[in-house]
Amino acid sequence: MNQRIYDSRAQEVVDFRPLEPGKVGLYVCGPTVQSAPHIGHLRSALVYDQMRRWFDATGYDVTLIRNVTDIDDKILDNARVARESAGSTEEWWALAYRVERDFTAAYDAIGVQAPTYEPRATANIREMVELIELLISRGHAYPAADGSASVYFDTASWPEYGALTRQQRDQMEDAADSEPVGKRDPRDFALWKAHRAGEPATAAWPSPWGLGRPGWHIECSAMATRYLGTEFDIHGGGLDLRFPHHENELAQSQAAGHPFARHWIHNGLVNTGGQKMSKSLGNSLFAHDLLAQARPIVLRYFLGSAHYRSVLEFSETSLAEAEAAFSRIEGFLERAGERALPVVISYDWHERLQQLPAAFVAAMHDDFAIPQALAVLHSTVRAGNALLDGGADEFETARVVAEVSLMLDVLGLNPRDPHWAASGADSSAADAALGSLVDDLLAQRTQARADKDFATSDAIRDRLLAAGIALEDTPTGPRWSLT
Repeated sequence: MNQRIYDSRAQEVVDFRPLEPGKVGLYVCGPTVQSAPHIGHLRSALVYDQMRRWFDATGYDVTLIRNVTDIDDKILDNARVARESAGSTEEWWALAYRVERDFTAAYDAIGVQAPTYEPRATANIREMVELIELLISRGHAYPAADGSASVYFDTASWPEYGALTRQQRDQMEDAADSEPVGKRDPRDFALWKAHRAGEPATAAWPSPWGLGRPGWHIECSAMATRYLGTEFDIHGGGLDLRFPHHENELAQSQAAGHPFARHWIHNGLVNTGGQKMSKSLGNSLFAHDLLAQARPIVLRYFLGSAHYRSVLEFSETSLAEAEAAFSRIEGFLERAGERALPVVISYDWHERLQQLPAAFVAAMHDDFAIPQALAVLHSTVRAGNALLDGGADEFETARVVAEVSLMLDVLGLNPRDPHWAASGADSSAADAALGSLVDDLLAQRTQARADKDFATSDAIRDRLLAAGIALEDTPTGPRWSLT
């Protein structure tokens, strides 16, 4: 079965055919580390983690590059504002590194695997300068007419400009990444920005055109090419990056003579209360707040539950609903674990793929259709619970347990994975305390039932249910779970 993906440039679902058989080169636009990560950042990183895990599961050798933009107008502005308004002494580069660590911690918390490499823009200035020199030599870039050190991409020189988003150049908005002074056309965008008075001396690098720093778009073109080559398989990022960022990346890279990305993938954005999330609306949901409201594995379940191309809707009940759904999966695994079933999972990816339900595999091959894959997962859990309830053959039940475990592994949601045990270490004391209190009440209820004191038994059950704890009486004793 061929892997199918929606190619944003072709605007259709196509067969994925890698540049090199058995390998995938994937470049993902990472964060601009100006301020704390929010739900949109988490959702985007998780989307490409899901894709990577599926490619891994189907035998591909994946190289995933996710960059860090650690020099940018907004980073400099935020550091300056903090100095002027709050008396901060933090340098721009220290702010960038601190925020980068916040992003890394948030990604780690929800189980996003570290990229193969995570280059910083400031570590690749030489490659950016060389790419700009190449564009000038090929007639697609020019130094600013005002005599400053700035360099601009000449959009009129590249007939294919607009190919990614299917726009005509004369209908495009002016480039807003720099002042129009020195440009031949307002739509030309900055490749190199001259150092300006008032900016820190540490935020400038020497170049053939004078002191300055790179423009945003040239950074990704240079880093993608350095670590994946002039042609690679997939370029990914949020839908909000299609224009101008990715359009400009494509134009400058191909104008330099590089084939660049064979496929483009864009993930959908996040809505809160029916509105697109944005700082201007004041409805940003920051990662640290979300992680305080839900278990990290439940947050991962929620963030990955919608199709990657669709809008993810967040409401006040989203995390509670995700907790309830995921608890049903955990409950099944706990019940099965009590039976000491002969569960066998192969270490060979070919055999593991054969163990997965065919409908799950088909969904993942169909443009990473996670909602359909989750439907298969929950259907299998229900079937497994029915087998446990009916006392089915242990080998048949063990097969279903293996299927559920493998699907969870692919999705990065297996609660038995050591990662989740480590991520829950901070709450282990609270979990132990809750468990002790519930077990004590269950013992009281069991004794009441033995004494035929059903009023007390029912009162304990109702008390637990009011606290959000559901009971299930099984042949091996009562079980409880959070509703």
